[in-house]
Amino acid sequence: MRIKLINPNTTASMTELMGEAARAVAAPGTEVLLATSRSGAASIEGHYDEALSVLGTIDEILQGDAADAYVIGCFGDPGLLAAREITAAPVIGIAEAAMHAATFVATSFSIVTTLERTRIISEQLVRNYGMQDHCRRVRATDVPVLELERPESSARAIILSECEEALRNDRSEAIVLGCAGMADLAKYLERRLGVPVIDGVAAAVKFAEAIVGMGLRTSKAGDLAYPLPKPYVGKLSSYAPAKLFPTTTLQSAKRFAISG
Repeated sequence: MRIKLINPNTTASMTELMGEAARAVAAPGTEVLLATSRSGAASIEGHYDEALSVLGTIDEILQGDAADAYVIGCFGDPGLLAAREITAAPVIGIAEAAMHAATFVATSFSIVTTLERTRIISEQLVRNYGMQDHCRRVRATDVPVLELERPESSARAIILSECEEALRNDRSEAIVLGCAGMADLAKYLERRLGVPVIDGVAAAVKFAEAIVGMGLRTSKAGDLAYPLPKPYVGKLSSYAPAKLFPTTTLQSAKRFAISG
């Protein structure tokens, strides 16, 4: 089985960090392919960063390297539904995976993320994924994403302190790490806190293995059908569906649009 882990930002060292977390949990026989976006921001910390990161993710899926599943390695799950439209292979977002995993081991969890503005984005995801009854609170540490990479940074201590606050004040039973750049902290925090700490990268890889193992594919009925054929102009002209997908898939997408 081949799972392609895509980092939507352009920081290759963060891709490697995520790759270590993914390979640590991957089953024997699972090959984890790493990809760093070739366009976009060095870190994703807002709606604008997310929007511009989507094309880099799409590029990595359209490369056609025969992956059995894809993982989007950013807690905002940027472009998740668009990615599911352009391939029948399963595509897993790490935020969605982490929240679901948390509900399997606890009845409540808190999310500990980076900046205040990403806290708001995470709260939107909680609502989108129907996790309001499980997520007690989303907590921001005001640690910038790239600060997580600096060995001399106090990020680890700040994140630990916020997790402790979550257990004490939110009365949560588990912690979800709200940034892919925190993937290497999960086991350290779990030992210190004594509760499950969920890294979305690891969760997404295991869910991808399970879905592929079950023989499931992304539905091409309704809104996840391949994009409808139409002209694209300007800088995005090369992304026109007619240039990217076989005629049969586009005809299928068009039939679903008409019948729906």
